[in-house]
Amino acid sequence: MNLIEELCRASGVSGFEKDVASVMKKQLQESCEKVEEDSFGNVIARKGKGEKKIMLAAHMDEIGLMVKHINEKGFISFIKIGGIDDRILLNQRVIIKSREGDVPGIIGSKPPHLQKDDERKKVIKHGDMFIDIGAKDRKDADKKIAVGDPILFEANYGSLNKKLFYGKAIDNRIGCYVMLKVMEKLPRDIKSTIYAVATAQEEVGLKGARVSAFKLEPDYAFAIDTTIAGDTPQIKENESDLKVGEGPAITITEASGRGVVTHPKLRDLLIKTAKKHKIPYQVDVLEGGMTDAAIIYMTRAGVPSGVISIPCRYIHSSSGVFSIDDVNNSIKLLVNALKEFK
Repeated sequence: MNLIEELCRASGVSGFEKDVASVMKKQLQESCEKVEEDSFGNVIARKGKGEKKIMLAAHMDEIGLMVKHINEKGFISFIKIGGIDDRILLNQRVIIKSREGDVPGIIGSKPPHLQKDDERKKVIKHGDMFIDIGAKDRKDADKKIAVGDPILFEANYGSLNKKLFYGKAIDNRIGCYVMLKVMEKLPRDIKSTIYAVATAQEEVGLKGARVSAFKLEPDYAFAIDTTIAGDTPQIKENESDLKVGEGPAITITEASGRGVVTHPKLRDLLIKTAKKHKIPYQVDVLEGGMTDAAIIYMTRAGVPSGVISIPCRYIHSSSGVFSIDDVNNSIKLLVNALKEFK
C-alpha cells in the first residue's frame, strides 16, 4: 500500500482524527526535527531554524456522519458531520467506528416501489434515511454501537488510468501527502523555520487551524487543500474552468472574499516560482468554499496567507478523483517557493 492510499483509507471524521494523525506523526518524525500533537488534536512538526516562521496547513479530517438514535428494531438515525449533499448518501456502504471495533452498515430508506408520485420527485433527506447494521433489535445493536459513534464512508482507493486515481477522503488526504513530501524534500538548513500542521476539524469550522496558528504565531502561511475541477459535464466554464491534470491551482480569493484573499506577495511568489521552474499551474477564484487559510490569515494581528489546491472531481463524496501529476507538481511548486522565500 502506498502512502496516499494509506492516508485515504485511514479514518478521520472531524473530531475523530486519531487514526490519520498517527500516520502523519510517523511520517513527519522521519523528516522533521520536532513533532508534537497539541491538546486540540493537531499534529505540528518543525524543520529549520530561520528567523521567519512559515506555517503549512493541510487538514486531516474528512466529512462523515454520527449515530444520533437507535430505534427499537435496531435501525440507526444519523446526523451529518461536515458538508454532505443528501443525494449521495442513499445506499452507501459505511463503517461505524465503535468502541467494539468497525461495524459495517448500509444507508437505506423507503423503497421507490412504495413511494407516492410526489415522494419520488423529491430528494430524500438524510433525516428520512437510516443505517442497517443487521441488528435484530435495539438490544442487539447496543452490543455493537452507541449514540455518538462516528461514521465514515467505506474505504476505497484505486486508479482509472495511469494518471487518474480515486479514493475516499481525498479532501484532504492528498493535501496531507503533499505536505509530508514537501517537509521531506526541504533541506534542514533552509533559511526559514517551517511548521507543518496537520489540522483537525477543518470541515466543521476551520477549528484546528485557528488554534494552531494562534499558538505558532507564523509570519506567513500556506494552506494545502483540494478544489473543484470544472472539467465534467454540467459545470460551466464560468463556474469553474480548472481541469484535472493541468497543474495545481493558486487561489486568489475564496468564497467571494469571505475566505482568504491571498496576499499579493505570496500570490506573485507562487506564480513566479511556477514560471521559473516550468511548473504548470492554474488560477482559482472561488465563489464558495474556504480553506484553513481563511482563518489563519485573521489570527492575532494577521498572517499573510496563500493557498495551493489540487483540482479534484466529486469532492465531499465517498470517492473523489485526482491526477497524480497535479499532486507531484504541487510538491514541486511549494518546495521551490519555500526555498526562494525572502
